[in-house]
Amino acid sequence: MKGLFLAASAPVRRKLTKDRRRSDTTFELLFKNNPLPLWVYDLETLRFLDINDVACQKYGYSREEFLALTMRDIRPPEDIPRMHASVRAHSSEIFNTSIWRHRKKDGTTINVESISHEIVYKGRRARFVCPIDITGRLQVEADQAKLAEALQEREAGLRHAQRMAKLAHVITRPDGSFESWSETLPELIGVDASHMPQSTREWLDILHPADRATFRGKALEARETGARTDVEYRLRRADGAWIQVRQAVEPIQGSVDTEGRMRWFSTLQDVTEQKRAETSIRHLNRVHAVLSGINTLIVRVRDREELYRETCRIAVETGGFELAWVGVVDKAAMQIRPVAWQGPDENYIRLMPLGLDADMPEGRGLAGQAVRGRKAMIVEDMTRDPRIKLRKQAQERGLHSLVMLPLLVADEAVGVLALYATETAFFDAAEMKLLLELAGDIGFALDHINKAERLDYLALYDPLTGLPNRKLFDERLSQHLAAAIRENTQLAVVLVDIERFHTINDTLGRQSCDDLLRQIGVRCSRLASDPKLVARLVGDQFAVLLTDVKTEDNVARMLEERNREIFGASYRVGDTELAVTAKFGIAVFPGDAENAESLLKNAEAALNRAKTTGERYLFYTQQMSERVAGHLTFENKLRHALEKDEFVLYYQPKVDVETRRIVGVEALMRWQSADLGLLAPLQFIPLLEETGMILTVGAWALRQAVADHHRWGAQKLLAPRIAVNVSAIQLRHRDFIEIVRNVVGQAGESSAIDIEITESVIMDDIDATVAKLHAICDMGLNIAIDDFGTGYSSLGYLAKLPVHALKIDRSFIIAMADDPDTMTLVSTIISLAHSLRLKVVAEGVETEDQAKILRLLRCDEMQGYLISRPVREIELQDILRRQTQ
Repeated sequence: MKGLFLAASAPVRRKLTKDRRRSDTTFELLFKNNPLPLWVYDLETLRFLDINDVACQKYGYSREEFLALTMRDIRPPEDIPRMHASVRAHSSEIFNTSIWRHRKKDGTTINVESISHEIVYKGRRARFVCPIDITGRLQVEADQAKLAEALQEREAGLRHAQRMAKLAHVITRPDGSFESWSETLPELIGVDASHMPQSTREWLDILHPADRATFRGKALEARETGARTDVEYRLRRADGAWIQVRQAVEPIQGSVDTEGRMRWFSTLQDVTEQKRAETSIRHLNRVHAVLSGINTLIVRVRDREELYRETCRIAVETGGFELAWVGVVDKAAMQIRPVAWQGPDENYIRLMPLGLDADMPEGRGLAGQAVRGRKAMIVEDMTRDPRIKLRKQAQERGLHSLVMLPLLVADEAVGVLALYATETAFFDAAEMKLLLELAGDIGFALDHINKAERLDYLALYDPLTGLPNRKLFDERLSQHLAAAIRENTQLAVVLVDIERFHTINDTLGRQSCDDLLRQIGVRCSRLASDPKLVARLVGDQFAVLLTDVKTEDNVARMLEERNREIFGASYRVGDTELAVTAKFGIAVFPGDAENAESLLKNAEAALNRAKTTGERYLFYTQQMSERVAGHLTFENKLRHALEKDEFVLYYQPKVDVETRRIVGVEALMRWQSADLGLLAPLQFIPLLEETGMILTVGAWALRQAVADHHRWGAQKLLAPRIAVNVSAIQLRHRDFIEIVRNVVGQAGESSAIDIEITESVIMDDIDATVAKLHAICDMGLNIAIDDFGTGYSSLGYLAKLPVHALKIDRSFIIAMADDPDTMTLVSTIISLAHSLRLKVVAEGVETEDQAKILRLLRCDEMQGYLISRPVREIELQDILRRQTQ
């Protein structure tokens, strides 16, 4: 271009020079007055060639200072390499725009957008630069970027929080269609976004059928009130799982359609885990309450039955279980035996298979498995579990969850605790941990009770024989003594000492003697009416408490009989047969002592004396021993009297009051003893009744009377009727009627026999007596009430009794002549008897005056010494013979 310029003509050169000057002037004018900072720097030296005032002001330098600088002086040191590279790389033909950091005079660094272009300035290659300060803009952009990033992070965090909290939301248009929803809503129901329900109607399709009405009701409530409402329901996910959803529906204010309907914002949360946790907490609280209640119970309870009963009550009332029961293992029956339960239907328990034998159907139930395996058996739903045999019954009762907890003592299952809940899957791991602790606590309590009972047992019982020990015997003796004092009765303490026991012990050894003592303890238990009143005091010594003792004779007689039972038969110890004998010491209350300690001490004294004297037994009082010994001797003679035919019948005639002719006789028993002579009834009849021998002797008397009457008839005598007395013991005996039937039936003499029964015997058991009397009458026998007037009989009963005669007691006959009241009573009895069409017999008539009065009172018959004393049968034959002639 320079060449062209030189080659141009002069006019042209002048024009070009003029244009250039005009252009330079214009550039300079624009450069200096431009409101933007501008400068020009040399591309080779990088020194500033020119700078306008705006740039000087912007950077804080004077013009002279600025022109003394280079481009390097306004750059941070770390940017200088990039600057040199930029100078080399920039094209000379285009504008270049780039962003740089510049340093002002005060050291402040600013960000500038540099617009530059290469020019020739005053003949030098230079670059024209317009640096625009963009520091503020970049800060705004940075702040905006940070804000955008924070917003993105917040949205991401919100989405993450929603996912973590299982939250979602949906906006619903007034027509019920879904306008938008959160990314987490499809995830909540387990579908892809493309398969999301599009409206409330479609949403209802995935709700549990039982919850749809509730959802509709809440939706209508919200629309009518225009206020927030909350609803919970079950929702079926795409994978088939049911979840629990809590939804809050809120109106979007200020947003209505032409019909005034609002848009709605709904927040939804999957609360399945929360509900599950709440349910678990409720369950745990229930189990905790049961555990606390039972632990409190364990502290105070001392009885296993109470423990079982209260455990079931606490489980139902405090723990909220529908049914609870406890069963104990019965090894003998191979069964689990329910002993306590609480709940609405105990019949359900009776239907359960509770066997222990796994080979039997009854033994395959869960209770048997829990005991055999010593581990808990859990059922989540009894209505579906095939192990449950009573599924239908469980469904009828609303029972779903079940746990069978074995109760272990010393690692052995001694029972089960069964708990039933109406909820399904009630017993999770947390609850089972507590319930196993509960079962362990109950097992501990049972073990404690067992040990306490063992200690109590050892404190009161002899561990070898199982009989009460001395302490317990003393307690029971004191109790019975107090009762005897109140009731004015007698009792006796009998001590039993085994003879030659130390010799047996030395010969056979301790183990064999222990076995012998156990056998003796079993037999000694028969000495008392109640085995609890027999004790082992020490070593080979036993004690027996006899209550309600009538007489000392009863005690001696009982010992004689029981001694034969206990020590009459030999004992087998291993392969050895042993004949064992014993000594007895007896003390009787109140005669021998008035308190338990003294009574036992005196029984020991009697025993020691028996051991030294060689007697089989001795009473504490010597006179009593002698009397009882004599009494037993007398009793033994009486027992042999029937065998020796020593009993005889005497007869006392009964005569007609008017004619004095014999119309009957009363058979009276006598004992013609070879050693003691002839004994009257009062000397032996009470002992016959006391020993029960009256049954045998009474039957003999009846047979003898029948035989005598038959003999009289055979001798052509006018044989009168014979009255035979019957005691209370005979009448009460269950075979009495059969005995009478056999005696009179075989002889055919029933029409000649009368039975006399005292008034007191009849009134003792009136209903049973009346039935027996009717049976006697049906055999053809007559019945007379003996000793009438002394037994306080009821006149109403007297009219119903099948009797034929009344016998007035001799005490009234003796007194009537001197006592008007007695006379009136006798007269009344006679009149009463005649009104009932009964004969009247007066007993004990001894004087003619008495006979005269009886005749005046129209008495039918009489007997007594006035007529005849009781006579032997041979003598009566003579009397009858004379009357017959």
